[in-house]
Amino acid sequence: MSIIQWNKDENVAIITMNTGENRHNPDFAKAMQTTYQEILSDQSVHAVVLTSSDPKNFCLGVDINWLLVNFQQNNQQAISEWLYNINEVFRFFIMCPFPSIAAITGHAFGNGALLALACDYRFMRSDRGFLCLPEMDLNIQFTPSMLQWVKKALPNHLMMDIIFSARKVNALELEAHHVIRKSCPDAETTFHEAVSFAKTFHKSRKTMEEMKKRINKPIIDAMINEDPQYISVPIFMTTT
Repeated sequence: MSIIQWNKDENVAIITMNTGENRHNPDFAKAMQTTYQEILSDQSVHAVVLTSSDPKNFCLGVDINWLLVNFQQNNQQAISEWLYNINEVFRFFIMCPFPSIAAITGHAFGNGALLALACDYRFMRSDRGFLCLPEMDLNIQFTPSMLQWVKKALPNHLMMDIIFSARKVNALELEAHHVIRKSCPDAETTFHEAVSFAKTFHKSRKTMEEMKKRINKPIIDAMINEDPQYISVPIFMTTT
């Protein structure tokens, strides 16, 4: 099975992550980039839904094994290239010329949570699964652009709490703070609700693209102008 696959349901492109924990490594970034280029070339697409085929996990974030091997080998070039490539994945869901919707059908951890928060809308199952930003406990820093899109998705008081405490947050709490559009009783309903919502969009892609450029300018400015000082020579890990 492909790392990433996509299909179309009417006007909706559905991207499915297929590796279980859906860890972020160079292969994941490359597969996602190929997928979204195909989607962008299809002018009939007016919304995209991101989900997982795994019954337990939406996305558990960084491939720690890959990262630690390269970190121990001081392979800064490989890590830096991966960071730039994964930034492009985030950028797609932030800036695609149609709404991006995360169907969070399981745990969203670290980079997986950031991926969900990069989307314009979120639906999440309430029977199991959590969203967690564990970077504080892992001694890892957010890049400036990450902080910008987290601010867009989370109210400030909740953002500070989740980042500083690194605690796990469930669908009902996120719904109460309007971080997700709807909590759903199970994974199947979550996916169905996300796709049904996506099908309501038939907006001009040109207008949506320009609107996102203006709304998300602080995020993209940070990605272009501030992130490189942290990811060209990776210094995202701190000492304890």
